[in-house]
Amino acid sequence: MVDTHLIDRARTALESSPHLARKQLRVENRQGRVTLHGVVGSYYQKQMAQETLRKIAGVAAIDNLLEVHWE
Repeated sequence: MVDTHLIDRARTALESSPHLARKQLRVENRQGRVTLHGVVGSYYQKQMAQETLRKIAGVAAIDNLLEVHWE
């Protein structure tokens, strides 16, 4: 089951993060397991994306598949 409200909350949180401004990240959710796809410029940004999602109610697990491409 896909929870679109959880996806919306996750997208809003990621877009609001000062560490992830202007990043094109894709978020998927399946029964509370959130998967992140996209490209970031550092391992710090990759970790910050995960930490941002960890704070959202309803997120049971995170698969962080973000790729790091140094800018």
